[in-house]
Amino acid sequence: MVQSVLGSLILGYRPLWNRARKLAAIQLYAHNEASAVVDGSHLLRTLQELWSASSPPLLISSQTRQFLCDLLEHAPRGAPWIEVRGEWLSDSTIYARVKSAHQRGLKLVWRGDIGKLPEADIARCFDNSLLTLRPEDAVAALKAAPARPGAPAQAARAPSPVLAGQMYEGIASRALMEHCLDQSNALALAGWPTEDVLYSMRHTPQQPSHAVIFKLMKAIDAEQSLETFEAIMGEDPLLAYRFMVYTNSAALGLRTGIDSLRRGLVMMGYGSIKRWLSDQLPHASTDPNLQPVRDAMVMRANLTAHLLDAGVENDLRREIYLCGLVSQLDELMGEPLGTILRRLPLSERIYDATVLGTGPYASGLQMACALETDDASAIRQLCETHEMDLEEVNRALLRVLADLDVERKS
Repeated sequence: MVQSVLGSLILGYRPLWNRARKLAAIQLYAHNEASAVVDGSHLLRTLQELWSASSPPLLISSQTRQFLCDLLEHAPRGAPWIEVRGEWLSDSTIYARVKSAHQRGLKLVWRGDIGKLPEADIARCFDNSLLTLRPEDAVAALKAAPARPGAPAQAARAPSPVLAGQMYEGIASRALMEHCLDQSNALALAGWPTEDVLYSMRHTPQQPSHAVIFKLMKAIDAEQSLETFEAIMGEDPLLAYRFMVYTNSAALGLRTGIDSLRRGLVMMGYGSIKRWLSDQLPHASTDPNLQPVRDAMVMRANLTAHLLDAGVENDLRREIYLCGLVSQLDELMGEPLGTILRRLPLSERIYDATVLGTGPYASGLQMACALETDDASAIRQLCETHEMDLEEVNRALLRVLADLDVERKS
């Protein structure tokens, strides 16, 4: 029996966000053990089988030279973008295969420091770049940014080092993110400055998304299914939390505790839900910088649910999804997670996994977090600790990523 390529690779992912703060693509980390020879063509065929027209574009980031060489040699025209690290071009084999791959029509992405861009001869082989700004570049970029309204006039600014149409990583500040995307027309950012975005809003209580609330109200007007209402509410962790706090409030006077979104939707009735949503709408958040924060939390929830196969138990699957969805509420609300969750009559399994790191859901949640990185050793250790099958972990990850929607330009 031929071993699946998904049992021989350790995968991870990172979202790429565009100027509209929408998902533009997925960076897929691929690490193979030094002792394992992995067929890159097999991975590409697997991806082709899972991906649809609405799935996000992929940038494959090989974490080993061996696997990169195999991809460069065998990937057909039309394959996902393939990343090549700048420092690896000193390897004559990789250099030659980059040139050959370019001639075959592969789309390649150069990854490295903006101060060490490749020579013209090899640079023309790359369709795009994933760049890192040096500290001095970041300072220069912020100095080049236009002054905010009301700020005193300044002397003429030097041009920004940020190159239009390229992708950037390691952008940790909100101001630099806005400069790259809004003022310098960067193509996308790999990762998102979540910590700084939330820190910049620390004096204002976070509110649910205006767009999600409005979408749910429209779905209720259109008399769509209960499953649709639940899915939309699950697109915003803060809205889901607020809804459950409300359904469990003394003012509502329900006799039993509401421990799931579905139960709350059933118990309240659609007219009451719409009135409650109408009350939330005037205060809802319209800040686009929060969209990647929410979307990343939803990705984690989906991944947690897929990693812990609940079989035919729909209620259990919903509980696992909720576990992943609320696992970062402390970042949004600025309170200890244990304090937040104790306000709700949630399953102890959710509290144990998110606060204590124990119980039946801990393995899925911890793995979902690890897969958000390129840390192959951490993923391998979790597989061993929790006796999780690597092939099944990778297959769950790819299914979740393939189901993500990207905003296509017309």
